[in-house]
Amino acid sequence: MAERWIFDGHIAGIGTSSGLRAVVGMWQESPFGSFADVMLQQPSGHRLLLAPTMEVADFVSSTYSFDEVRVVDVAATWDHAGLAADAGPLVIRAVVGARTILGSALRAVPRPLAVHPRWLGAVSPLAALVAPGARTFGTAGGGRLEYYGVSDLHNIRSAAVRWNGTDAGALAPIKPAVTFGFSSVPPRPTIARVRTTVVEK
Repeated sequence: MAERWIFDGHIAGIGTSSGLRAVVGMWQESPFGSFADVMLQQPSGHRLLLAPTMEVADFVSSTYSFDEVRVVDVAATWDHAGLAADAGPLVIRAVVGARTILGSALRAVPRPLAVHPRWLGAVSPLAALVAPGARTFGTAGGGRLEYYGVSDLHNIRSAAVRWNGTDAGALAPIKPAVTFGFSSVPPRPTIARVRTTVVEK
């Protein structure tokens, strides 16, 4: 039987006017326990993983593509009012807004179905049309398949982002799309309730 890893939590996608783009993962349940990590892409295109442990760094960097990996203290929390993330040189404080129209539609799908790999494989072409750049199924690194099951979605209304002590600029669309793997996050900054399933081929 193929090995399978399941990560259950939230993903926040944030873009800035400077071109810095960050994807913050907040995982309540995972093979590595509860943790947070950040995938960051600089305006130059340089892709950086900020991970809390070497174990997490090894798994994530074997599943996605990065130019640099750093193990740093990572803390991220959110509620329906705000998001706070601290990861080494990166600091994010964001205001979370209302559920999106797509989020309401996603909540209407029973969660056991919404996160099931067969369903996600079937709806992946539709997902790419609804949220350009985002897909629910694809091939990951290390000879793995990956499934993203999103069951809720909220807008991010504003954000203050600092990188190496410097203001990264106002909240902006995530453009160009991030290139860590087969899928980006939606162009509009959002926070998603998600279950990610990684399967060995």
